[in-house]
Amino acid sequence: MEIWPAIDLRGGKCVRLQQGDYDRETVFGADPAAMARHWVEQGARRLHLVDLDGARDGRQGNLTSVKAILDAIEIPCQLGGGIRDEARIAELLELGLSRLVIGTRAQKEPDWFRKICRKFPQRLALGIDARDGRVATDGWRETSKTSAVELACELAGEPLAAIIYTDIAADGMLAGPNFNATAEMLKSVDVPVIASGGVTTCEDVARLTELGAAGCIVGRALYEHRFTLNEARSAAGEA
Repeated sequence: MEIWPAIDLRGGKCVRLQQGDYDRETVFGADPAAMARHWVEQGARRLHLVDLDGARDGRQGNLTSVKAILDAIEIPCQLGGGIRDEARIAELLELGLSRLVIGTRAQKEPDWFRKICRKFPQRLALGIDARDGRVATDGWRETSKTSAVELACELAGEPLAAIIYTDIAADGMLAGPNFNATAEMLKSVDVPVIASGGVTTCEDVARLTELGAAGCIVGRALYEHRFTLNEARSAAGEA
């Protein structure tokens, strides 16, 4: 299983939110490029970047930081947050991002997402953020009536790079992932699923590996030194 250290960007800084709440923010660094280099030095083979301003406002607010990260390191990076039109997709891929995570518009306009997946095969991941099993959009401020599994099944036939599945209640809380919901997602689709939200211990990483997750995004637990990146990679069988 792949380990994806997360760098969440807001106002040009590296931050973590609790349950997606913009009023419950912890700043972990003011230099995103330096943070990216740190994770590479610790053994990261890939990074998961999130533009929190973009997720909330629908337009990229941390592009300078993203460019700085890409200039500083040479490992694959995926980016999510506010990516909602074809021109922006083309622009971001041209910068050197390995793939992009699309969430809000995929849920609201699935036909558009199907078309764009076919235009950029294996370069787009479907971001599914769930609150009580329902898909949340617009920086997690809105919750739809669509279930997470329903959306995944509806779009799993497209040439997706992966599905990024986040349980909002678990995100940033250091109380463990929602294993039951993750297992349900894994059983429902053949697309690689990357689990996100709540990873607190290496045992959590090992259990997600056993469930069959293709990857695991780890944020606050690494920043608060609950375990090292190498320990996480070992638990995932990646090291």
